[in-house]
This record gives sequence, structure tokens and C-alpha cells, in this order.
Amino acid sequence: MTDEATPPFKREVLQLFDQYVHGVISRRGFLESAAKYTAGAAGAVATLTALAPNFARAQTAADDSRLITTRVDIASPDGNGTIKAYLVKPAAVKTKLPVVVVVHENRGLNPHIEDIARRVALDGYIALAPDALTTLGGYPGNEDDARALFQKLDQPKTRNDFVAAADYARNLSGSTGHVGVVGFCYGGAIANLLATRIPTLKAAVPFYGSPAPLSDVPNIKAELLVHMGGNDTRVNASWPDYEAALKAAGVRYAAYTYENAEHGFNNDTTPRFKPDAAKLAWERTMALFARTLKTA
Repeated sequence: MTDEATPPFKREVLQLFDQYVHGVISRRGFLESAAKYTAGAAGAVATLTALAPNFARAQTAADDSRLITTRVDIASPDGNGTIKAYLVKPAAVKTKLPVVVVVHENRGLNPHIEDIARRVALDGYIALAPDALTTLGGYPGNEDDARALFQKLDQPKTRNDFVAAADYARNLSGSTGHVGVVGFCYGGAIANLLATRIPTLKAAVPFYGSPAPLSDVPNIKAELLVHMGGNDTRVNASWPDYEAALKAAGVRYAAYTYENAEHGFNNDTTPRFKPDAAKLAWERTMALFARTLKTA
């Protein structure tokens, strides 16, 4: 991941951007509210542009010769019928490998999440990154249109699509049957959900993701690793009740809150990226997968 430092955006502006990204406020609402922190409307427009992701910062190129990448269609009879996914395998490894399902934020399978999948594969896993926007034509090529499409999804069916993807991962040719999941924001919520829906799941790593219904927590058999940004008050508000439910159910878990980190701190294509927190969180994530997937 890049070590590029985060520009000095005011915390209030980053929180407004988080609300915009998650549909709490409109683009106009962001610009009007941000203007008081950015010396007027022109500054607010410039700030919104600067906060947009820069996918050119990808760490691992799509044509990296160490990897084999393909697109697969996964049957999802209880969901939207089919969900497409990006599948990445290490080119040199001929033995069976564990699978990590990589779940995107609320913009579908964009280039950043594809890059994350490639990083996972380089650590000796098969990586499977499904696209929730499959039923609406897939990731449309830009974040604003993707965000708008996301609001049109039938979420119960979409959640079933991810369950189908995780089942596909377990039965995939070349898979050891050991499956973990890592997800970011919306994907973090899906990681929590899959832990309640799939008893064979070995590990789930939600980055700043909302919990599944607390009544379903006793179903969790996977080991959880929860990452939270210290400044992410919106998601963190749900953590005390979630932790209490995890403890009551005897779920194995670890949780870390990264000081002065925003929601989205792992995303190295945006100014919310916090290099030290992202590096440590990723090291912890891969250590969990190594212990639960490679040695299980």
C-alpha cells in the first residue's frame, strides 16, 4: 500500500464526506455544509474532487504475471439468479489453496477492491471478489453512478448472492474448502452477516462494518477480527451491543480501534487512508487468515 500521507482535511469535512458516501446527505448537501469549512462553494467543490478515489494507486497491477485472473458467474437461486465475481489465483501454486472472499464497499466491485483481491492472492490464497451490482449491469465505471445504483438493490436477495458466493468458494476447484471473508464498510457488514449464515466459515474480518442482527450472533462459528476507525462514530456506536452479544455467545473475536482513523482508513485510493493503521490492520488480517485457513 502507498505510504502517501493524508492531506489535512478537517475532520468535519471527512465526516460530511462519509455521510455523502453513504447516502445520508446529497451531493448538494455535502457542498453546502462543507462550504463553511472550505472558504466557500468553490473550495467545497475542489474538496469533493480531492476526496474522490484515485484508482491509479493500485499496488498490484491487473496484468501481474504472478497471478491468474478471470471472471466467473456464480449461480444464486435464492438471490438475483447470478452474481459475477473476480477470481484471482497465484500462478505458480499448483496445490489446493484456501479461499478468501473479498467484499466491496457500497459502490460495487470497483478497481480498488479488485486490487485488494490481487493482494490477497499474492499472499497464497485464491481470492474471490463478488459484485453486488451484477443484476444492475455491474460496476458502472464511476463512484457516483455506482452509489446511485446501489440504492436500487434488493438487499435480501443481494445478501443471498453473497451466501451463494461463499458456498461457491468452498466448493471451487482448487479450494481446500477453508474459506474466510474480509469486507470493507458495506462489505464489513456482509462479512459479519456471512459469519452468522455459514457455519463452515473459518474467519471473518469486517473493516468498519455494521453487525448482523444480534439475535443471529449465536450462529457464528468463525473467528472474528473487527477493525474500527477511532473517528468513525457512526459505525462504532453499534460496537458495545455487538461485543456484548459476541461475549454472551462465546464467539472467538478480537477487536481493534485505530486512533484518529476515519471510516475507510484502509482505502489507499482516497485521502481518508491512514497508512500506519491500514498496515497494522492488514498484518493482523493476514495473520488471522494464515492461522485459521492455512493450518486448519
